[in-house]
Amino acid sequence: MVDARSWGERDAAVVWHGFTQMASYLDNEPIIVEAGEGHEVIDVEGRRYLDAISSLWVTTLGHRVPELDQAVRDQIDRIAHSTLLGNGNRTVIELAEALAAVVPVDRPHFLFASDGAAAVEQALKIAFQYWVNRGVTGRSGYLTLGHAYHGDTVGSLSLGAGGFGTDLFDPLRFGASAPAAGSAVVRAPGYDDPDALAVAVRLVDEHGARLAAVVLEPLVQGAAGMLVADPGAYGPLVEACRRHDVLLICDEVATGFGRTGTLFASEQCGLRPDLMAIGKGLTGGYLPMSATVAADRVYQAFLGPDLSERTFYHGHSFSGNALAAAVALRHLQLVDERQVLANVRARAATLARLAAERLAPLGAVADVRLCGLMGGVELAPPADGLRWGRRVCAAAVRRGVLLRPLGDVVVLMPPLTVTDDEVERIVDTLAAAVVEVAGSEGPMG
Repeated sequence: MVDARSWGERDAAVVWHGFTQMASYLDNEPIIVEAGEGHEVIDVEGRRYLDAISSLWVTTLGHRVPELDQAVRDQIDRIAHSTLLGNGNRTVIELAEALAAVVPVDRPHFLFASDGAAAVEQALKIAFQYWVNRGVTGRSGYLTLGHAYHGDTVGSLSLGAGGFGTDLFDPLRFGASAPAAGSAVVRAPGYDDPDALAVAVRLVDEHGARLAAVVLEPLVQGAAGMLVADPGAYGPLVEACRRHDVLLICDEVATGFGRTGTLFASEQCGLRPDLMAIGKGLTGGYLPMSATVAADRVYQAFLGPDLSERTFYHGHSFSGNALAAAVALRHLQLVDERQVLANVRARAATLARLAAERLAPLGAVADVRLCGLMGGVELAPPADGLRWGRRVCAAAVRRGVLLRPLGDVVVLMPPLTVTDDEVERIVDTLAAAVVEVAGSEGPMG
């Protein structure tokens, strides 16, 4: 008989899970996945769970999508990987051409990597060297936002506003003392402040001469607990960047590929960034792949003699992996063929209605924040240290819906092809889990 507990023990004996306290890993009853089908994952004992977090926000169309499975099979019959350092690959070229037709970047060029943090790191280095290549000195600062999260490499961590225990790494982060006049990082408020973007404009006007770029998550700060901005508020920031010739970097790792109802959130905000980081949903959740997208004006600054200092000396062994490129290309086609964005908008309306009816009125719920199929339900525990987010998600998992919290914010991130019935199941399960956990602490207010 297959035993989930024994598999968990084997897991804990050899695997170190990210963002996980391994001393209590087994106490939190992790599911050990054996397989997936449609919008569900299946554990080693055959139990099914609706994947309401899209396997950490990456799965767009579900698991074992026949067309995506076939794309991988077809590519592996040709070649699994060939280096992009100084050479090309037909499948990667076709993917880049398809992406070039849809990204909101002028005459884009793609530098591929494996994850979102790496894509952001590339964008930081490109922005810095862009000014060096142009012969401009002093452009080494970055303006970012409060609550920002851009990944866990040292560069992307430096852009982030902290949290998740990252204060430990302050000695490694550039610009950790953000308020200092010469700091490499200037920080505006996050999207929980209605004046965040207006403050960012003032900071660009004040510090523009030393800024390499403004870096932001357009529309939604996901890891901050789904903080949502006004999409119509970005115009003055764009104008400020133009006034001071500051590059704009949009981190669309979480918001890209349909999560917010458009293929990219930048479209809703009227943004055409100079650099853009994409990842997560790029391959539909099948294989790790990301990219830094550079506008032509940025790309042109790196052209020069062979082996010259204008070259961007940066790359990854698996950059532009052919298997990942093949599935990413087919995924992009399916998003169009299946009218996935229309489904996102329709299901987002259902989610908003049901959340307002069945979650927001609960006394244990402090706030519900939604944008497309990105959602955060903020809980209101009566005291610190109750771990409500963790306990509510565990109660949902026992009911067959896989959820994961960000502190006391429960994330709702279902696949883009989710149905109305599945949305209702997610909301009802979460409501029941909240009532169970809050009831254990006494009557809800």
